[in-house]
Amino acid sequence: MKNKSNGKVSAKWIPIFSICFFFFGMVFTNKLWAPLESNNQLITQQRRDQELQIVSEDCSTKKKKAGDQDKDVMKEVYKTHEAIQSLDKSISMLQMEFSASRSAKEKTRPHESSLPSNEVPSRKKAFMVIGINTAFSSRKRRDSVRETWMPQGEKLRKLEQEKGIVVRFMIGHSATSKSILDRALDSEEAQHQDFLRLEHVEGYHELSAKTKIFFATAVAKWDADFYVKVDDDVHLNLGTFAATLARHRSKPRVYIGCMKSGPVLSQKNVKYHEPEYWKFGEEGNKYFRHATGQIYAVSKDLATYISINQPILHKYANEDVSLGSWFIGLEVEHIDERSMCCGTPPDCEWKAQAGNICVASFDWSCSGICRSVEKLKFVHEQCGEGEEALWNALL
Repeated sequence: MKNKSNGKVSAKWIPIFSICFFFFGMVFTNKLWAPLESNNQLITQQRRDQELQIVSEDCSTKKKKAGDQDKDVMKEVYKTHEAIQSLDKSISMLQMEFSASRSAKEKTRPHESSLPSNEVPSRKKAFMVIGINTAFSSRKRRDSVRETWMPQGEKLRKLEQEKGIVVRFMIGHSATSKSILDRALDSEEAQHQDFLRLEHVEGYHELSAKTKIFFATAVAKWDADFYVKVDDDVHLNLGTFAATLARHRSKPRVYIGCMKSGPVLSQKNVKYHEPEYWKFGEEGNKYFRHATGQIYAVSKDLATYISINQPILHKYANEDVSLGSWFIGLEVEHIDERSMCCGTPPDCEWKAQAGNICVASFDWSCSGICRSVEKLKFVHEQCGEGEEALWNALL
């Protein structure tokens, strides 16, 4: 009985042993698993870093590819844009040529019924058409031009046939039908045959309207590369002028002259007063760039544009300002040709001696040659190019 009692564990020690084993197990577990968890965390962190690196490299590769694709797309867009612009310009030119042809046909239509089909008038091909702006009271000015730089008679016709240079005095009619002024002009025209008669009532304050009608009439009558307006108190060297314009023959829309930007005059009772001065901003502002009114040239497309749109083209008080305003917003190249605004002798004389023959000469103070009837012959003698320059001009 004593041996049996000694082999048994007393019941009171069982809870004590359980608690001891529990704490021993906690200590052993913490020491064993702590390094394992730490190692797992390191492995997991490394795996995440590798994944992030792979994703980052993949994104950068995609960005590069996307960037290259964007560049290629932008290049294609730019090329397409250029092609569309070129096509738009071609269509615009074709539309203007079509409208000009239609306008010319409409102008000749009333007479077609009385003419055989093979005699219907058509537009004559020319290099340039020069309209010399003149008035009923300017007979002496016209004669001074005929005696100097403008060929007469057979030479005028030869100039048109061989060089394609058409020169005409442009003038409308009086307010009274068949007045003494109109009859005097009819007589002068029969003698010289160098007029272009316009459907326009003459008047100083109607120069802008006259300019529009000149271009419309000239475009309907001649298919020219250039259309020119010049005043009848300006000296012109035709050969030098033709050679100057020929340098710009390949350009579709050019506006050539002595470009300026004068002040907008708001004061009443002064010369060149602008009633619509408020349209140009604050008082003291200047006009946009435009050619001086004594002489300028426009290419065929621009003359055709004026012809087509003349009913809606606004007229300002000054004719040169009006012309410049019609080209604002268009694809037009403004060419500032200073040889078209030389002074009278000695200015043009010195330039001629230096080999720089002037296209046109006049006095700024008079907006033309002062006392041109008396002085034009002198200017022609001192600054004229010589007759051979005209016939030897290479167009």
